[in-house]
Amino acid sequence: MPYVIAGPCIDIMDKSCFEECPVDCIYEGERKLYINPKECIDCGACEPVCPVEAISQDRRVPDDDSAFIEDNRQFFTEVLPGRDEPIGTPGGSHKTGPIGIDTPMVAQR
Repeated sequence: MPYVIAGPCIDIMDKSCFEECPVDCIYEGERKLYINPKECIDCGACEPVCPVEAISQDRRVPDDDSAFIEDNRQFFTEVLPGRDEPIGTPGGSHKTGPIGIDTPMVAQR
């Protein structure tokens, strides 16, 4: 997983990263944004524009936010509450629009 959006994004969702992402791999939950690990090309364009410094490479996520690495993956691979199937790799967030729900970990914070 190249880039991960961690805890500082919860309830902020500035969305500056949306505009910078050249491959449209950032998806909107209810309270947080998520980067699709299969669609991200590891370009890093999203990282410097995040005003709350929530985005980093998976190998550079701060220890206290390390659970977000797996949580970010699960947003796309697990069936989220209220959905019938995983989000998977739809080919860009503009195709899905806002997902409107979060992983259980984010929803419980």
